[in-house]
Amino acid sequence: MAVNTLKTEEYFVQEEPFYHSVSDEVTVFEAAYRNHLPVLLKGPTGCGKTRFMEYMAWRLQRPLITVSCHDDLTATDLVGRYLIKGGETTWVDGPLARAVRAGAICYLDEIVEARKDTMVVIHPLADDRRVLPMEKRGELIAAEDAFCLAISYNPGYQSVLKDLKQSTRQRFVALEFDYPGPDTEAEIVARESGVAPELAARLVKFAGMTRNLKGSGLEEGASTRLLVHAGKLIAFGIDPVVACRTGIAQALTDDPEMIIAVNELSSSVF
Repeated sequence: MAVNTLKTEEYFVQEEPFYHSVSDEVTVFEAAYRNHLPVLLKGPTGCGKTRFMEYMAWRLQRPLITVSCHDDLTATDLVGRYLIKGGETTWVDGPLARAVRAGAICYLDEIVEARKDTMVVIHPLADDRRVLPMEKRGELIAAEDAFCLAISYNPGYQSVLKDLKQSTRQRFVALEFDYPGPDTEAEIVARESGVAPELAARLVKFAGMTRNLKGSGLEEGASTRLLVHAGKLIAFGIDPVVACRTGIAQALTDDPEMIIAVNELSSSVF
């Protein structure tokens, strides 16, 4: 019986990603990594959590395996399964097992979206045991020394049904993310999209207006990611108001009245 394992070179971040540190998150993550402590990233969508993980993987020179969690993600999807190929039974490692064996960083994005049985799998990896139970193979895999487990979620979407239990939460070092300050965010938008600094500052001002509507018609305001999207459209020659309508307003909501309100905000800025 064959076992399909990981080619780690496919998962290294080859070039330094642009990441603007806003606090002590880089040094805290590195300290957690050196001490074999799992890390929890929490913050709104599009605020830079995934980019931060890419930057840390590059900085630490470790392969990064990212899993975007969803309602149908099971423990089997993470750990692995048996497949029959050409009459031969082959065990195929899931992304978590690959990371454990190879000493990679495994990043489970939006962990609360996954099914509850995934939590049972990560608990032994997130404490002093640092082991992965593989029930279908009757194995207990000890994590390589360089292995790191990181998870993220958006507290703004938490509910009774989708929240981290204390038994999970208290295994992790927690880093809280939020949108950067206006000057820093404008610098990021200008750098990532190619628009002039003055235009980037206007986009950030507009984003602040939409974020003030959170809970008053919008579930979330414009994220830094959406500002970069709109900025790229503007840099390509699209009118700023049109770019904000298609790149931000339509992405934020389907409510016709809220779309009109957000469009009016962008018109007042541009």
